[in-house]
Amino acid sequence: MMRTGLGVDSHRFCDGDHVVIGGVRIPYDKGVSAHSDGDVLLHAIIDALLGALALGDIGQHFPDTDEQYQNADSIALLQRVYELIEAKGYQLVNLDSVVICEAPKLSSHINNMREVIATTLKVEQDAISVKATTNERMGFIGRGEGLAAQAIVNVIKFR
Repeated sequence: MMRTGLGVDSHRFCDGDHVVIGGVRIPYDKGVSAHSDGDVLLHAIIDALLGALALGDIGQHFPDTDEQYQNADSIALLQRVYELIEAKGYQLVNLDSVVICEAPKLSSHINNMREVIATTLKVEQDAISVKATTNERMGFIGRGEGLAAQAIVNVIKFR
């Protein structure tokens, strides 16, 4: 049995000197306002995985009212969610994702993101697609106020 899940996330920029996207620390003249590390891509992937099996959303599993998730590493959160997926007898088939931002430029970081995500989700790197686009200077993203990501996953029952 195959199931599909969709995830979306967005965060505002704030003062800082880097962003974390896809588990990769990227130097930038802003940070991300978030309870955890604000990794917009991993948060979208987490929601996609949870959605594929109707397990709720990231806020239900890691509420921003819980201090244990303050500055949490989103790789660790993704690992915990993937353990839930595996416990239900499913594994990832493939992931397609896109990060939407005017800056920072991501092209030189995408292969590192794919490697981190593939390792975390126990799949080959060719099962992980990460793309980047701008919002053509429209809306909050276009004004450089923040960034967003979307992810879609396919999971299959293995037992």
